[in-house]
Amino acid sequence: MLLPINRSIEQLLIYLLLVAVLLYTLNQVRKPTKWVGRFFLWIMNMSHSSVTDWGLKHVEIEEHFTILDVGCGGGRTIEKMAALARRGMVYGVDFAKGSVAASLGKNTQLIQTGRVEVKQASVSQLPFPEDKFNLVTAVETQYYWPDLVKDMQEILRVLKPGGTLIVIAESYKKRAYDRRQPPVMRVLRSTNLGVNEHRELFSTAGFTDIQIFEERTKGWICGRGKKPV
Repeated sequence: MLLPINRSIEQLLIYLLLVAVLLYTLNQVRKPTKWVGRFFLWIMNMSHSSVTDWGLKHVEIEEHFTILDVGCGGGRTIEKMAALARRGMVYGVDFAKGSVAASLGKNTQLIQTGRVEVKQASVSQLPFPEDKFNLVTAVETQYYWPDLVKDMQEILRVLKPGGTLIVIAESYKKRAYDRRQPPVMRVLRSTNLGVNEHRELFSTAGFTDIQIFEERTKGWICGRGKKPV
């Protein structure tokens, strides 16, 4: 009788261990730590590169722009935008220490030349004055914002009149009646919006000239809005 009981306990312990590893891994995606998170940020830098390039095609970036990347992660988007805004300035913020450390490492040379700055901060309280940025980008990060409308309004505050916010993501509701969400995103307690919901979010937060772009074959979405002049 003891053998089956011991086997059941062993199986339960293995299951609990796997659940713990899964939850730890998912938390690294949401909020990477300084050391272990580096591996996940390296993966995200690669996996998000294509959707970032696609999304950035929907906004004009002039060489003198002052740009903010919210949720800068591993710093790849900062690097891309600094290459486009060659005479401008690019800032990055992230609420995770691991992401800040990775972005600093990724952009060391640009930081040394004074063209990039990276800070630890939340989208809910950006450490910048009003009317500072020509462009704010948010790539694969809006899922995790604590209060979407208020956080969008905080971005609106730091944008210059006529400035642009662009939100890029590779997970969204494809149909109005589609309530499904990838299991990983559910575990991460992320927000999953459809096209009309994205448009409504921009409008409610106070943006104008709103456009939503889809790449349906890949499941990508890009929302763009401007601060009223």
